[in-house]
Amino acid sequence: MSEYRDVPAVETAAVSADYVVRLSDVSKHFGVKAAVDHVSLRIARGAVFGLIGPNGAGKTTTFSMLAGFLRPSGGTIEVLGHSPHDVAALRSRIGVLPQDAVLPPGDRVGDLLVHLACMQGMSRERAREQARAVLAEVEGADWWPTKCGALSHGMAKRVQFAQAMLGDPDVVLLDEPTAGLDPRVAFEIRQLIVARKRRTTLIVSSHNLHELEEMCDAAAVLDRGRVVANGSIHELTSAGGEIHVDLARGPVPLDALRALPVADRVEFDEERRDLAVYFSREKADAEAVIGEVLAVLLQNGARISGVTKGRGLEQRVMELTA
Repeated sequence: MSEYRDVPAVETAAVSADYVVRLSDVSKHFGVKAAVDHVSLRIARGAVFGLIGPNGAGKTTTFSMLAGFLRPSGGTIEVLGHSPHDVAALRSRIGVLPQDAVLPPGDRVGDLLVHLACMQGMSRERAREQARAVLAEVEGADWWPTKCGALSHGMAKRVQFAQAMLGDPDVVLLDEPTAGLDPRVAFEIRQLIVARKRRTTLIVSSHNLHELEEMCDAAAVLDRGRVVANGSIHELTSAGGEIHVDLARGPVPLDALRALPVADRVEFDEERRDLAVYFSREKADAEAVIGEVLAVLLQNGARISGVTKGRGLEQRVMELTA
């Protein structure tokens, strides 16, 4: 097993130009159990990157190592060219929102954010400016004098998000940022994340695959501590040669579709009204298959609600982690 080594506190040109986070052959053992097993990843500057996998896949352990809460048993981790444990070099450059974060109930929101900003080395005046800026970003400017214990769950999550954004960090780690929120607040948190895209690199660990597919540029799928897939969301969801057509109620000309030379297999889910057409990439690309399938459907009076290439992220992850 390779020994963990701290990365020198010098930002490399490669990291600066292309990637802000690198994991190289990283493992983490708890006794004889490998929670993370030889994981290698690169995360591009300004991306929203998802960590995906079932319980026990290694997401939380990977997140904790990136945040500097745990040290790897082997391999190396670089965040902005530094070890996650190089606190002096990374102060105010990394924001972290753990899943189990709790605000001190007796503290007032503004005082807490100012205190946390001062801990990053800001002057008190600068800390107050930053606190007001991040509260405004989460539409919580009016909460400044409110005690944290009086906040609703959704308001508290917004304040926690604001705390992670203090100092305008280059990298932000978010562990289950919408867990336990009602749909409206979860949507608003997702919008806050997307608004930070390109300006900040965000790494999001979540069980909600639909929201990750909506937010993320790229993702890694972990299972039993290993990376089983890694790439852009488009690459992950279009790995197979297939298209899906959402159909409204009406006729579905399955015989005509199955007679298409480009179609290897055609399946129709009556309940979901999902038409799946599978094909060989050696015969045709997705766009050509879509054109032929839609022509047959329209000629036969089918009513089309939507078309997608590949499969949804949820289906892809279920296949990879079965």
